[in-house]
Amino acid sequence: MRLRSDFFVSALIRRAETAGAVAMLRRRGSEQAGAIFVKIDRLDGRAALLGPAPQSLDPPEGVDRLFARLHKEEWVTPLEAEERARKEIAFDPDLWLVEIEDRDGRGFVEAVS
Repeated sequence: MRLRSDFFVSALIRRAETAGAVAMLRRRGSEQAGAIFVKIDRLDGRAALLGPAPQSLDPPEGVDRLFARLHKEEWVTPLEAEERARKEIAFDPDLWLVEIEDRDGRGFVEAVS
């Protein structure tokens, strides 16, 4: 059974902050099943936006959700990540957006390459 989105986001923020990163909820979505997006800002001009991985990919045992980068490059500018996030919000206003500031670029979620 999949965790509710609000529980997952709460745990993600706590996990990131426990590891020394700064994490904040930028947009609250549907509590039960809103899609979750994670913006990672490395604070050096590089950022990434992660979103739900294609449903055709089964998560490994013990992993609740899989994420994928929403751009071809490993890192983009914070503005490019922000523009992509705005497009996703226009498409799905019920999504969650968590922003993590971490110089090591950690997203604290399971991401596929």
